[in-house]
This record gives sequence, structure tokens and C-alpha cells, in this order.
Amino acid sequence: MTRARVSTLLAVGGVAVVLALVAGCATGAGGSTSGPSTTSGPPATPGLGSALASIPHRSVAPMPPARLAKGLVPPTNRWFSGLVFGNSPQPVFPLPLSFALTGTGFAFGVPAVTTSADTITGEFSPAISIGNASVSSEITAYDEASVTIAQKSADGATIGSVVIAEGSPVVSYTAERASTLELGGNPQSSGAGLFETSAGGSSYGLLTKGKVDGAALHLAKGQTAVWFAVPHGSDAAHLAPQVSALKSVSLGYSVSGKRASTTLTYHSVGKTLVAAMPHQSAELRAPKSCALGSYPSIYGTLSLCRGPVLSWDSPRVTASSSLDSARLSDSDKSVLRDQLSRDIQSTKSLPADSYFGGKALYRLANLLSVAHAIGDTAAAATVQKKLDAALEKWTTPNGCVSRSSQCFVYDPKAKGIVGLTASFGSDQFNDHHFHYGYFLYAASVAARYEPSVTSRIEPVINLLAADLASSGGSSSFPERRTFDAYAGHSWASGYAPFADGNNQESSSEAVDAWNGLSLWAATTKNAALETEANWMLSAEAASATAYWTNFNTADPVYSGYQHGVVGINWGGKRDYASWFSADASAKLGIQLIPMSPASGYLAGDSKRIAKNIAEAAPNGYDVQFGDYLLMYSALEGRASAAAALAKARQLPDKFIDDADSRSYLLAWIMTR
Repeated sequence: MTRARVSTLLAVGGVAVVLALVAGCATGAGGSTSGPSTTSGPPATPGLGSALASIPHRSVAPMPPARLAKGLVPPTNRWFSGLVFGNSPQPVFPLPLSFALTGTGFAFGVPAVTTSADTITGEFSPAISIGNASVSSEITAYDEASVTIAQKSADGATIGSVVIAEGSPVVSYTAERASTLELGGNPQSSGAGLFETSAGGSSYGLLTKGKVDGAALHLAKGQTAVWFAVPHGSDAAHLAPQVSALKSVSLGYSVSGKRASTTLTYHSVGKTLVAAMPHQSAELRAPKSCALGSYPSIYGTLSLCRGPVLSWDSPRVTASSSLDSARLSDSDKSVLRDQLSRDIQSTKSLPADSYFGGKALYRLANLLSVAHAIGDTAAAATVQKKLDAALEKWTTPNGCVSRSSQCFVYDPKAKGIVGLTASFGSDQFNDHHFHYGYFLYAASVAARYEPSVTSRIEPVINLLAADLASSGGSSSFPERRTFDAYAGHSWASGYAPFADGNNQESSSEAVDAWNGLSLWAATTKNAALETEANWMLSAEAASATAYWTNFNTADPVYSGYQHGVVGINWGGKRDYASWFSADASAKLGIQLIPMSPASGYLAGDSKRIAKNIAEAAPNGYDVQFGDYLLMYSALEGRASAAAALAKARQLPDKFIDDADSRSYLLAWIMTR
């Protein structure tokens, strides 16, 4: 999340459908270059090209220097974005490892995890430092989980290429010319091309056919060096037969029945190893067993498995834009009718930027849904008119030609849609899923009740969808800009100028983005996009509970951590914090906003909900996000819902968020 954080950021710098993805020489998320294969998303949305041509092309903010091969779409909002953008590369965290580019090569290591009352830290660990006399680096390919990095000499020629990947304990290096690597230590031979080193509290193996001479490794052109981190409970000699040079990672996903499945295939020269995160281990499909050892991580214990496939399920979350009106009594409807009238009258002018403007559209959309739920046709007509007018203004293709707000442009350099006026660094591609999720939801609700609006808003809303999700291999957008298939959640910072990697604060607004995308895909009858959105919705919800609101406190990593929620998750640390407030209500509330009709995924553990509420609102609900805290508390059970409803009737207006209204707040709790 980047509420009030932008100043800090700038200062610091179903039917089952499977996407079968194959390895080969191909593209890096929409652009062409040599190297590992990329993924390919759903077919491009019809008319996307003409829609793109109809809006202004403008770079609202300059893109930072990028270490990126020609033809590759800039990979904003990725776990490795810090490697790509900025004057100097930042460390990244392809768990179970951490990795960084150095002035003369690269370094990596298993982070040492420390836990305090408010923070779980696993900083970059340069346990193994490799020098190859490189003076610069360039990302030449990337895919769902892996990155290929060319290291270059002063004359611009590639000395060798490094491949790293999330979920892989392996770092692979291939020499592009005869060269000598400085190993930064004195690895000991264990025979058959295996060498072992201990550093930073962990053990590492090195496999190579090159010649090791003390602390130097001599490689001929085309030879490889493959390092791997040895987990607790194993040894290098035992694992070595399962290790080879990594090439790429591909993705498959499906949605069927009550499950959403993710499959990552790690392509390598031979056998390989994969490490499962806690959310994967809990619902593992393949491999059936992960008993080769374990690694510590800030997200909990990682289990090592034989590859090449890592596949797991997530409980399916169904996209929704309306509450269950059958649960509303006549008395409830009477209360809501009176309140709805007041909320419509108190509607303010819509904000200019894409975040607060999107929230205002979302508020109107839910007022419209409530009006239809209680059969108030007059109120529904009034709100529909307001919502349609606002959406049509925002989605006027050439709107930014004549005004500087409530319109969108396309950034041809960074390859994405930016709303004017920019907010919270959205012009630097921060938080796009948070912003555009509100638009997608509101557009879907408006079209549901007035189908004729669809054709008028569809071209630009489709562009927002393409900005977030797949564009079918188009060079105009990246594949799934923010979503990380391995981690199961999104990343919010566009260029990630941080030593702790990328981050995400508002897990719930990320879930809301995929809820909105699914609804819009259904509205426009884009079945492939709908499946993709449903998969991301389910995966993001599972990770939101696993790492933000309902993590397993029995895992040793939480020993000493004194809170029931995490406010911000990073690649290299986890904080009980928020970007915009020190209040406990904010740290939980930002994991709840905007409590959509699909927010039932937050339920399931009444005791944990009660604990989280007790910490966030010890003195009552007259606090920021008090409305969302009340809605969350209603998930404890019937008695709690009744108590929450009584309190919601009396909650002061100033504690009702601008994406919410008292009408929707009451209706949401009533339908529990």
C-alpha cells in the first residue's frame, strides 16, 4: 500500500482452464529476446489495440534507468524490480535465497532470520560472493519466477549469465567466454565435481566441470557453475545428484469446483530442487512429499522437495458484487431505505485522482447494489445516473487532451496506463491494482444494472484490466503486472527502490482488484480472462490470510512476534506497521478495506478474529477504519454480528471510510 508513503518512496528513490507453458527461446513477458521462455496469458482482448491508440500517450513521470535488454517490457511491480531499476541495483529475495549484483559480479546467501516484537527480518546475506570482473549487468529474460542476468565487461560483451528463481535454492552461471571466477572463499572438494563451503551459518554446494584452483574457478566458454544452498537436515553430497543448471520457470493454473490450482515447472539441464512456502505446503498437489530438509525464512519454514514441479491448491473464492438480499428482513430494508436516502444526498464531488476517485466510484456502486437489494427503484435510478456519468467521464478516451484529472494516459516507455492526477506514486506504477480494482468493480456493477453503459466505458476499462493482468503476449503491457505466482500475492511498488525488496501493504485491496477483474471479465464475456482473474483472486486471498491476517503462529518464525497481523510484507522483512499511521486500527484495517461482498475469505477462525479486533480496537470502534473493523468482527458469528450492527448504527460519520457508506456498512453486517 502507498497511502501516505509516496513521499517516502520518492525520497528513497468454473470450468477448468489450464495455461500450458513451455520452455524455449522466446520472449520476456511480451518483448522478444534470447533466453528462457516466458508465460503467455489469455488471448488479447478484442479491440485492445484500437482502444490503446485512442488515448493520449504520455510519460507522466520519468522511468528510472533500467538494466534491461532491448525489447523487454519493463517489469514493474515484481519481486526482482529492484535489480532492474535505479542508478544502482538493490538486493532481491528469491526465497530461500537472497541475491544481489555487486560491482564485479554477484553475491547470494540464505538470509539469517531474526524476530522481534514488531518485525521479522531476513536481510540480504552475501554468504557466497562471486567475482567475474564484470562492470555492468542487464536482465535479458524473465518469466513467472526466474530472471536471467547477463554480466558484462567494459567493452559491453557478456562474460556470463546468471539465472535465479523464486523457490529455487540454485544459482546457475554459464560462461559466455573463457573466464575466471573469484569464489571469495576456499571451497573444499568432495569429489566428482562437487565442492562445499560453509558461510553465514549455512552450507553451500558447488557443481562444476570447470577447474577449481583454491579460490578461483576457471570456466571454458559454455561451462557452468551451479551453486545450491544446503537445507537443515541434509548435506551437499546427498543433494548434488538432484541439482543442475536452471533455465526458466513456467506456469499453469486452473479453476474448478472448490479449488484454484497453481503449477510451476522449473526447467533445468537435468534434475532440480524446489522449496515450498507454508501456503503451498498446506495444499500441496505435487510433489507429494517435501522431506529433503528445510530452510528458515521470514514467511515461515520452507520445505525442500524434488522438482521439477511445484503444484498446490487454494480454496476457491467466488467473485461477487452484491450481498445476499434474501437475508434482509422487511425491518432491515426499511432501515436501509432511510439511510440510503441520506447517503445519496451526502455524496460529495468525486475526487480527481485514480485512488480516491476509484474509491468514490466503488461507494456509488455499492449504494446502487443496496438500492436494488431493497427494491428502491427511485434511489437506484438516481445512483445509476451519478455512477454512469462519473464512469463515462473517467473513460472518455481523449479526456486527458483537455484536462489533467479524471482521465487516463498510456505511458509508452514504462508500458502501462496511468490515471491523472497521479496519486501515491501511481505515475511510477505504485499500487495500480489497488486503484484499478475499484474501477473494475464499479464498472461491472454499473453494467449489471444498465447494460447499455458497457459499450461506452468498455474500451478504457479494458485497458485498465490489461494494465493489471495479461494482455495476450502484447508488447504494450507486461503479463500480470503485480501478481507473483510463487508467492501467491501481488507486489505494490513499481520500481522497488529498497534494500528489503518489493512490498505490499493492503492485501485486501489486492484481493479486491482480482474480484473486480473477474466481474468485468464476466461482464464482457471474456472467459479466459475470467478464469485467470478467479485464479488470482483465490490465490491472493489464500496468501492474504496465510501471511497478513491469519498466519500460523506455531511456526518458529513467529516466536517473539507479539501481534496477530502483519501490516507490510516485504521480500526481506515483515513489519507490524503501515505507511500512513502508527495506530493499531490502521494496521488491521488496511488488510480489510473495502470489505467487498467477496470478503468472506477473512472468516473461518472466530478466535483469531476476536484477537485481532482486540488489538486493533481495544477502546471501541471510534477509530480510523472503524467501519471495516465492525464488518470484520461480524465474521466471528451471529452474536458478534448482532453486536456489530448495533455499534454500526451509532458509529460517527468520520469513522466511515470514503469507499464505504453507512447504508453498505449496515447491509453488509445485516447479511452476515
